[in-house]
Amino acid sequence: MGLSQTAIVRIWRAFGLQPHRVENFKFSADPPFVEKVRDIVGLYLNPPERAIVLCVEEKSQVQALNRTPPILPLAPGVPARQSHDYERHGVTSLFAALEVVSGVNISNCYRRHRHQEFLPFLNDIDANLPRGLDVHLVMDNYGTHKVTKVRT
Repeated sequence: MGLSQTAIVRIWRAFGLQPHRVENFKFSADPPFVEKVRDIVGLYLNPPERAIVLCVEEKSQVQALNRTPPILPLAPGVPARQSHDYERHGVTSLFAALEVVSGVNISNCYRRHRHQEFLPFLNDIDANLPRGLDVHLVMDNYGTHKVTKVRT
């Protein structure tokens, strides 16, 4: 177009353009999506009596890193500082259950991300909850959750 880089930057600034930033959002094509959202949000905001509602999530492939020199702490007017180099210690999978109302969470890390690891996590949840409550788990539709042993 024959414009200099400086001219392009001026135009971007004048119109508040930031083409390097991208936001994506995808609406669900599921016809009863709105009803499902209302049910789940309603469950969080108004749980049944004598019940606990937990949001269950997994994060696989979490890198276990250790910075070689220590991270330097914050100081007035100085941000935290860290080196660029680190030692790798493999990966781990984080399983977590959050009670939205109280903020209490139950979490554990496992070497792999399969139903064989998810079952002991469900047992951890069961062992850490008060007795006599109905338990509602809100989860996504990840394949691990669909295994018969997990559903049972």
